[in-house]
Amino acid sequence: MGWARKLVGDANFLDSTPFAKLLDSCVRSKFVNDVRRIHARITKSQFSSEIFILNRLIDAYGKCGCLEDARKVFDHMPQRNTFSWNAILSTLAKPGCLDEALNMFNSMPQPDQCSWNAMVSGFSQHGCFQEALRFFVGMHRENFVLNEYSFGSALSACAGLTDLNLGIQIHALMSKNHYSSDVYMDSALVDMYSKCGVVASAQRAFDGMSTRNIVSWNSLITCYEQNGPVEKALEVFVRMMNSGIEPDEVTLASVVSACASLSAIREGLQIHARVMKQDKFRSDLVLNNALVDMYAKCKKVNEARTVFDRMPFRDVVSETSMVSGYARMASVKAARLMFSTMMERNVVSWNALIAGYTQNGENEEAVKLFLLLKRESIWPTHYTFGNLLNACANLSDLKLGRQAHTHILKHGFWFKSVDESDIFVGNSLIDMYMKCGLVEEGCLVFEHMMERDNVSWNAMIVGYAQNGYGIEALEIFKKMLVSGEKPDHVTMIGVLSACSHAGLVKEGRHYFHSMRIEFGLAPLKDHYTCMVDLLGRAGCLDEAIKLIEEMPMQPDSVVWGSLLGACKVHRNISLGKYVAGKLIEIDPLNSGPYVLLSNICAELGRWKDVVRIRKQMRQRGVIKQPGCSWIEIQSCMNVFMVKDKRHPRRKDIYLVLKILTEQMKQDGYMPEVDEEMCEEESDSELLNLNCEMEMPGMGQKLRMRILQNFFQSQNNEQKKVLKGLYRMDTSFVRDYMYIIWHFAITLQVGELYCGEMFHLQLSSLKKVMPSLSSTIQPNAFQTLICGGLAGSTAALFTTPFDVIKTRLQTWK
Repeated sequence: MGWARKLVGDANFLDSTPFAKLLDSCVRSKFVNDVRRIHARITKSQFSSEIFILNRLIDAYGKCGCLEDARKVFDHMPQRNTFSWNAILSTLAKPGCLDEALNMFNSMPQPDQCSWNAMVSGFSQHGCFQEALRFFVGMHRENFVLNEYSFGSALSACAGLTDLNLGIQIHALMSKNHYSSDVYMDSALVDMYSKCGVVASAQRAFDGMSTRNIVSWNSLITCYEQNGPVEKALEVFVRMMNSGIEPDEVTLASVVSACASLSAIREGLQIHARVMKQDKFRSDLVLNNALVDMYAKCKKVNEARTVFDRMPFRDVVSETSMVSGYARMASVKAARLMFSTMMERNVVSWNALIAGYTQNGENEEAVKLFLLLKRESIWPTHYTFGNLLNACANLSDLKLGRQAHTHILKHGFWFKSVDESDIFVGNSLIDMYMKCGLVEEGCLVFEHMMERDNVSWNAMIVGYAQNGYGIEALEIFKKMLVSGEKPDHVTMIGVLSACSHAGLVKEGRHYFHSMRIEFGLAPLKDHYTCMVDLLGRAGCLDEAIKLIEEMPMQPDSVVWGSLLGACKVHRNISLGKYVAGKLIEIDPLNSGPYVLLSNICAELGRWKDVVRIRKQMRQRGVIKQPGCSWIEIQSCMNVFMVKDKRHPRRKDIYLVLKILTEQMKQDGYMPEVDEEMCEEESDSELLNLNCEMEMPGMGQKLRMRILQNFFQSQNNEQKKVLKGLYRMDTSFVRDYMYIIWHFAITLQVGELYCGEMFHLQLSSLKKVMPSLSSTIQPNAFQTLICGGLAGSTAALFTTPFDVIKTRLQTWK
């Protein structure tokens, strides 16, 4: 601009037009010092009071960001016209000085179309969407002509508020008045529909554009990236490239985010290569954050760390993405270390780490972190509570779950709105109560929810199914269909599980075969697993093996394991050998198939086969992990292992075990036998009533845990006797129920409640224990679910424990 300085210093202009052209040049180059030199020259010229050039000075100062200079020129003007007011109004509104702009607008003698547009645009650009729309409506009411800038700013405000109804009205007003197509206005329309989640309307608005720019393409790409289907975002990006439009940092960030959602690492690498070729993209914070997040979600944490380390600038988003990435790779320690070094943490950072602990099974740490979050006075979100409730469910910690429920209510989640956060937390609560065995509590939450989504119905169906309430699960499914909600794959897993637990073979077949026809759902591996389990429980082993052979995918260990469990129940050793062989092929070091097969042989008295199988295990280095059960009493966790001698009250517990076991045998109970009885050493302290089955302990450990509850409880509140995770089969249910019922009756501790599936065993049990009929209250309580399709009985003892202790002491 040296020429401008020389021209300003030397020239004497006949009019102010050359000054105006010089000011335009300064604005384009953002040389504010040259604007000031021109201003000084104007002051000394005969044009110092001319409105035209002073207006241009205000505009130049405003566009160069010199608000004080612009305001001084305006304040010292001897005369002003509408352009003067509009110039200072735009100067104040664009950088966000909205209060001053509003005062200036209210002081204007006669605001015109440009004045109103400046206010609508200023408020919209700076997030004051309600005010922007108020001015837009006022402008329309005052009968000012609405142009593309008016509509564009108003549509942007609707997008910011996600106010679809008002956006549609503005769109209708545009169509009614036949406004010609404008790229700014049409791009705003695409963006509005995009942010309101109406993908089809956004696509139609885009298709109707006569001219498109980078903003238009970005709006549509972001629409698909945020609302789905995400693959379309990549397709639109390819179309944009083919049309000759070069992407900017906004485009690339959206495309990288789409790759992250799709775990499309190959496409993400291609975009990253493009970024590295252009220097202008390398330092962009938003784009680099998207790259870190993409690599983290694709479980490429080393690549994510490389991008992170090379970033010239980082923020809380960058660091939170790394925390999430480490957590996804089960590197929770690394995630915690990154979290501890963060200069700034927000609730998203806390949520990422809490979710990491929960996903990796460290539920106690997740709860501790939530308590730390509360001490740090961080306001939890619905995602925070969702992760906390998930941890409570995994721990089967009802007390902690109830405390979490209280926190949720205190933070304003009353489930009385259609807000997504209310629905999310409500669904998590249903899941937690169901997994803790409190079906009635889960039902109450479901009934109080004003709005329900597919996940809400699924939580109820799966919860009922896992707790043994097959009929109720199917009733909920029917209500779901009546409500108009479409079932998905998770829904059908719950339905088939319900049929399996309730023994509804005919219904199970119907729902399995109708999945594709009625609901357009192709059965997945999990659905085949449910059907194999259903047929196996019912003794339809030939049909089950045929179904496995017809599976369109390779059957895994879960499918074969389900069938092997059925072979044990129905003592089919020939099929059991075949299935066990399949399982051993999949995982040669898994002890499960060996133990189950040897159990079948033991029950049939084929002890030579038992010895042979045990010998194979030793030769192949297969180690059976000891079973484990636990119970929490007075905030102290009591853990019991096979042949456990560590517990401080083991003598009391074993003594009562011996007494109760002898009484059970006198009543006609004979436990099932397996090969571990042959191998256990005799021990006067240990009661080898029953050996472990294929999952954590039903026999001795269960009895020890029940009696530990009796011995150590110091209060009279109701207690539940809970059990660890195991695979449910008929013989297991028989033994397990028999033990708890016998204890309850012998100790006279009150009523015992159970769920529907356990009533299937009552007829056989009542033959040896007639007193059961007066003890059981059908459907009053239910099964405690520990996870997956596994379950456990929950027995409720209502007699004060000091009375129980007195009875035990009398026996001793």
